[in-house]
Amino acid sequence: MKHVRFGLFVAPFCAILLTGCLTAPVIPPTGAVFSQFKAPLDIDYQATPVQGKVGAAQTQSILGLVAWGDASARTAAANGGISKIEYADYDYFNVLGVYQRYDTIVYGE
Repeated sequence: MKHVRFGLFVAPFCAILLTGCLTAPVIPPTGAVFSQFKAPLDIDYQATPVQGKVGAAQTQSILGLVAWGDASARTAAANGGISKIEYADYDYFNVLGVYQRYDTIVYGE
C-alpha cells in the first residue's frame, strides 16, 4: 500500500516538473537573486531581419501572486505596426522572484 501512495505522489510531481520544459529552443541559466536575458523564440534564423519594424508586448508579475499584461505575438506586432512577423525574441527580467517581467519582441514588415 505504501508503494501505491508513493507512486500517486511521485508521478504527478514529475509530470508537473516536465511540463513545458522541452518546447523552448534554448533555456538560458537563471540566477537566484537576479536574472536578465534575451533569447530567440524562433529557430529559423534565415528569416532574421537586418532592418525593419520592431514591436514589443509585456507581462509582469509581483511575488508570483499577481500578474498582468499581454505578451502575445499578436499584441507585439500590433504595437510595432507589423503585418508579417519574420522573427521573434523574448526578454526576461527577474529580481528575487519578487518582480518578474517577460517581453515578447517581434520583427517584421
